[in-house]
Amino acid sequence: MKKGFVIILTLAIIIGLGSVAAATTMRLGLDADPVTLDPHMQLSGGMLAYSHWVFDPLVRYAQDMSIEPRLATRWERVDDLTMRFFLRRGVKFHSGNPFTAKDVAFTLQRLKKSIDFKGLFEPFEGASVVDDYTVDIKTKKPYALLLRMCTYIFPMDSNYYSGTDESGQPKDAIVKIGPSFALTHESGTGPYVVTHREHGVKMVMDRFAEYWDTGSPGNVDQIVLTPIKEDATRVAALLSGDVDFITPVPPQDFKRLEKDPNVNLFTYPGGRIITIQLNQKRRPEFRVKKVRQAIVHAINNEGIVKKIMKGTATAAGQQSPQGYAGHNPNCVPRYNLKKARALMKEAGFANGFECTMIAPNNRYVNDEKIAEAMVGMLAKINIKVNLKTMPKAQYWDEFDAQVADIQMIGWHSDTEDSGNFSEFLMMCPNKETGYGQYNSGNYCNAEVDRLTLAAQTETDLNKRAEMLQQIEQILYDDAAFVPFHWQNHSYGAKKGILAAPIINTMNFPYFGDLVIN
Repeated sequence: MKKGFVIILTLAIIIGLGSVAAATTMRLGLDADPVTLDPHMQLSGGMLAYSHWVFDPLVRYAQDMSIEPRLATRWERVDDLTMRFFLRRGVKFHSGNPFTAKDVAFTLQRLKKSIDFKGLFEPFEGASVVDDYTVDIKTKKPYALLLRMCTYIFPMDSNYYSGTDESGQPKDAIVKIGPSFALTHESGTGPYVVTHREHGVKMVMDRFAEYWDTGSPGNVDQIVLTPIKEDATRVAALLSGDVDFITPVPPQDFKRLEKDPNVNLFTYPGGRIITIQLNQKRRPEFRVKKVRQAIVHAINNEGIVKKIMKGTATAAGQQSPQGYAGHNPNCVPRYNLKKARALMKEAGFANGFECTMIAPNNRYVNDEKIAEAMVGMLAKINIKVNLKTMPKAQYWDEFDAQVADIQMIGWHSDTEDSGNFSEFLMMCPNKETGYGQYNSGNYCNAEVDRLTLAAQTETDLNKRAEMLQQIEQILYDDAAFVPFHWQNHSYGAKKGILAAPIINTMNFPYFGDLVIN
């Protein structure tokens, strides 16, 4: 009897140890997968989220929006143009190469060459190596947002990306379309290594065995990412147990998830503004301010929030959400169909005109439905819009080529600051500096440019806020773009996934710290 008890106890211990040792896999269902493995090829929310999984930034935002150390353990201001960063020792890249200051300098230089990132890093002079674990980052002029910008420096493995590939192309080449080494190879310092990738089908990331952050609570050994474009299919996959974690959750399914005993719904306030841009180079009508004002007045964005977003967004009249330095209380939503029609008449376009529009159908929450609703609203002021929607994997190339008269874009400030909106969306497009990189409306106002650049170097926060609010007023009066709303972030997860601590306003879930019970 005693012997049998010992055998049973021994088996129980073996089984228990086996369960502890078993790998924890999270099946992740997203609306789309990362378009590339190169973190500098595209400046987008999806790619920045990927960067946090596979690479690691110098510093990052905590959930309360304070700055916390990552690959940099501390920093100090040397002078008005220089900040010194002291780097974490003992960090390895996925290739096995050691992480040093040389990799930070290499990465910043590469960022300044990226079509998508060079506008963001235009104020930066570069980085100089002090020693293996100390690096000075310098700006061309005093720059209030230097530390915030370092949340977007994800050091790349300079040795790994040196030399040429099999075709003779430099391994560090940044290529939008066509093959390149960095598009399909990665060596970061992050918690996960990409071990399998079939774009549009599946991506597998395994926990990096030599990951430096041994204090992380994260216990997910493997992430299997499956892109699920259709909202209904994505929600069904979670409810059926085919996946463990999804984002975004469509607003119409919030109550369904809240009632299901096997899953949890998580939401987080976001600062992403959803807009449309009116291309003034393609359509002479859009150069007429009263026409642009008529379009803004014809858009019932509060109705869109209520009926399409089910109350899970905030109608916007400007770029800056409440809480941002540039938020201007005077710039409110202004739906007024009667005034819209009057403005069209005053502009000489009472009979309207016909134009084209493109929008994504899987990038923003209900993006296709929002675009379709807008088509109906503009029809009421005799503007016939021929709409074409497409997956985001195709959309951005079309957006960059400005193939349509009206184009949709959402933007979350990369610096969690109002200035970033105008730098990319509203400044006069300039290929040399990168400013106005995503201004497909080709709106150009010298005063907006002047104030946006002046705000970059203004260290008096009250004066800076006044500048940013003035920018919002000019854009509002000019109807420089058409604002819809700021969308919230939403996540669905099976019970036992502790998602609340790893989500944030940037919508970059820190999966490296995720715990599954």
